[in-house]
Amino acid sequence: MTTDKNELKSAVETKLKKMFFSAPVINNYMQRVSVNELKSLEQLLDEEQQMRTVARRARFLKSANFPVMKTFDEYDFSNLIFPNKLGQDEMLSLDFIDQHKTLVFFGGCGSGKTHAMTALGIKACNSDYKVKFFTLTSLVMYLKNAKANGTLERAYKILQNVNLLCIDEFGYLPLDLESGQLLFTVISNAYERQSLIITTNLPFNDWGPLFSDDQLAAAIIDRIVHYGHLIKTGSRDWRLEHALMNDR
Repeated sequence: MTTDKNELKSAVETKLKKMFFSAPVINNYMQRVSVNELKSLEQLLDEEQQMRTVARRARFLKSANFPVMKTFDEYDFSNLIFPNKLGQDEMLSLDFIDQHKTLVFFGGCGSGKTHAMTALGIKACNSDYKVKFFTLTSLVMYLKNAKANGTLERAYKILQNVNLLCIDEFGYLPLDLESGQLLFTVISNAYERQSLIITTNLPFNDWGPLFSDDQLAAAIIDRIVHYGHLIKTGSRDWRLEHALMNDR
């Protein structure tokens, strides 16, 4: 901590502004404060800022609605195949969120798709990004219920208010036309404005039957692929290999 009064004033003033103290209050205080008072206040502001950060990130995690907590601490990256324009380090940096890029984890059942998406989402919450997690089925049900209740536009705005939208299990269950149209609006709203992470067990050319409409599927794929990176997780079933039933 610096002992220069001018430097202390500048540091404390910056922190007070971040906490939304008014300019007249700050200016009045700075005219009469001593060096020791500035030191004490700076320490107090640092402690308050740390507490606010912890509380904010806890709110973000709760709001994201992850079904389980996952990290990359024991994640096996050896089976992942990254595209040329996105490596492991770049993915973990979370730069793709600010760039409004989409990540698609494609691979077989149990290959670590959902784990990777969840761990990235939690890492994003702990880096002060707003995140929402849905399975494709739960997202469609959320939108259908909102439509039935007359709150669809509000639901869209809630989804648009996050930095990162995670959609799990693309391809596991087919969607009717109405569900596909609702999903298209979400993807279209996110295009060039938000980041998406999607997991799927189907290649893009098999998405047509999923949406009951080839043109709708093509429109969704177009918006995902344009600013997207495909990360292949392979076909190795981690859950099956480590299943309790295999213990002999």
